[in-house]
Amino acid sequence: MELLLILVVLGAVVFLVMKSQKKSAGHTANQLEDAKADARQSIERLGGQVYSLTGTDTASKQALADASERYTAAGSQIEQANTPAQARLAKQTALEGLYYIRAARTAMGMDPGPEVPSIDGQRSAGQVTEDREIEFEGRQVAASPNPSSRTPNYYPGGRVAGRPVPAGWYSEPWWKPALVAGAWGVGSMLLFSAMFSGMSGVGYDAQAFENGYGDGYQDGLEAGGGDAGADAGGDAGGDFGGDAGGDFGGDFGGGDFGGGDFGGFDF
Repeated sequence: MELLLILVVLGAVVFLVMKSQKKSAGHTANQLEDAKADARQSIERLGGQVYSLTGTDTASKQALADASERYTAAGSQIEQANTPAQARLAKQTALEGLYYIRAARTAMGMDPGPEVPSIDGQRSAGQVTEDREIEFEGRQVAASPNPSSRTPNYYPGGRVAGRPVPAGWYSEPWWKPALVAGAWGVGSMLLFSAMFSGMSGVGYDAQAFENGYGDGYQDGLEAGGGDAGADAGGDAGGDFGGDAGGDFGGDFGGGDFGGGDFGGFDF
């Protein structure tokens, strides 16, 4: 009788454990499908804009090229996504592409269109609020809040290889070598200091840039829900896997979207 009772109890325990595991697996699967559906909305919105717009000047053409690259990357990422976090990476890639779309429309004198949700690290990175031009390593490097023939390269703001880069228009994409290599060069702090020192929209100094801080927030704070909680989950574990190999490359091996943005760039 006691043996029978023990077997009944064990059977009940096994049943409850299996039921709990099945429920958990079903919940995770639902979360993944919901995250994929959410990401696909942004990807489809980006695709519609990429295929319907044609650049009219250097700034808009470059912004649209960047948007197209993000669209391709987001599509690849969502196809490979096996977890809600990976699906969220695809959405972030698409959102970044939508910022490039807004930049292209602005450069062409068009209405930029609907607002785009903030992307990870964007708010703490700040933004260019005035025209600046510096001499760095024998060349002139300019930054501006507005597109021009002098500043045709847009960046929506965010973290690159662990450091904040302000949103704005630049004479050259000075952050891209760090995207490719996953690490900043020796002179990056000097360039940052010369370019952004005292600029009101950039609430951190060169030392904070060197340490990877933005607007007074440390990496750990931002990863735990930074940007004033605007982005659920913070910077996805330190901006997508510590920015190894570039923004949005963490889980899909291949750096910043397989290097598609950097062909022929000579820094």
